[in-house]
Amino acid sequence: MKKLLALVLAAVMMLGIVSVVSAETKPLKIGVAIYKYDDNFMTLYRTELEKYLTEMGHQVTIVDGKGDQAEQTNQINSFIADKVDVLIVNLVQSTAAATIIDLVKAADIPTVFINREPTAEDMQLWDKIAYVGADARQSGTFQGEIIAATENKGDYNGNGVVDYVMLVGDPENVDAQYRTEFSIKALEDAGLKVNKLFEQRGDWAQEKGQELTANALAQFGNDVDVVFANNDAMALGAVQSIEAAGRVVGKDIYLVGVDALPEAVQLVMDGKMTGTVLNDHVGQSHTAGDVAVKAAAGETLEKNYTVDYVKVTLENAAEFAPKAN
Repeated sequence: MKKLLALVLAAVMMLGIVSVVSAETKPLKIGVAIYKYDDNFMTLYRTELEKYLTEMGHQVTIVDGKGDQAEQTNQINSFIADKVDVLIVNLVQSTAAATIIDLVKAADIPTVFINREPTAEDMQLWDKIAYVGADARQSGTFQGEIIAATENKGDYNGNGVVDYVMLVGDPENVDAQYRTEFSIKALEDAGLKVNKLFEQRGDWAQEKGQELTANALAQFGNDVDVVFANNDAMALGAVQSIEAAGRVVGKDIYLVGVDALPEAVQLVMDGKMTGTVLNDHVGQSHTAGDVAVKAAAGETLEKNYTVDYVKVTLENAAEFAPKAN
């Protein structure tokens, strides 16, 4: 009798284990909406996200919003009609969050927002939404601290003031707002005087970074001590204009970006950028994937999952350079 009971218990346990495993490994239909494919950072992010989720056995469909919120909203409606299990959304416009939340809530499809953070008020609209990203205030602070740590504390022309140019991503985006604000706040917190010579939006684009930097240098010449770029794509454009103007990073001007794109890390190693700030696309995409799977399983979600930024300068840039295969 005891032997029979033991066999029954073992069978029940095996069934339980099989049930748990099948629930955990059930392939999910995951829809991913990216604000636009030709963004350098989001290209790294979506590639890593797709790889991570596919290796977990899930069916992943990724669409390009092409920088058009109406287009992205239509794509999300298509995902809803296709009855995906969970959505991962990189908003074209953060202000569209409430509209998107209304759509997914009505369809009861859990949604993970990435990279562009909805407001705290929007995040309270439903309990099956979460945000995965990094605190842009930290990235701006790190940019300012990189400049404050230089030998002359950002004051190349020696007039006692850090005269700067600011290349703003998209002013509607909270990342652009915080990076713009907190990079300068970090200088002021270090006791430095600052003077804004030039600030214009570059929409995260390399060609606009090049154009705006060329305009700023033509207008203010040697008065420019520092060029702050809200992201590395614009910083890459700035490098071209700095060189075209006969200026030399590390000799008579500073330049910092955010993202630690491979090209930017190489420029830091070559002395053509003062520094950048790692926006950890691997850590963020893996966290987003994990949270999406939890959401689809009906687990309770936190509202925010944050991945830290890291300062990248000449001293540590080699650690972040792409590894040869």
